[in-house]
Amino acid sequence: MRIIRRIGASPRERGSTSGANCPDIFELADGSFAVIGTDVTDELDRELPIDASRAEYERIVAISRETLVRAKAEIPDA
Repeated sequence: MRIIRRIGASPRERGSTSGANCPDIFELADGSFAVIGTDVTDELDRELPIDASRAEYERIVAISRETLVRAKAEIPDA
């Protein structure tokens, strides 16, 4: 598994200078994506819609709206 590029603006470009708030999105060599965000699994697990589930090894991660909006233009359509 290898990161090939960041998707969207860097945390510094979004105003994070302390490193304390650094959500990020990366494209991986296999075409999937990795996300750095806040683990909200405990808060949202029971809120998942009935047709959604997660494996024990999966976590629910929140990223800021700004992080995703600024990445939108760089997310491929296919």
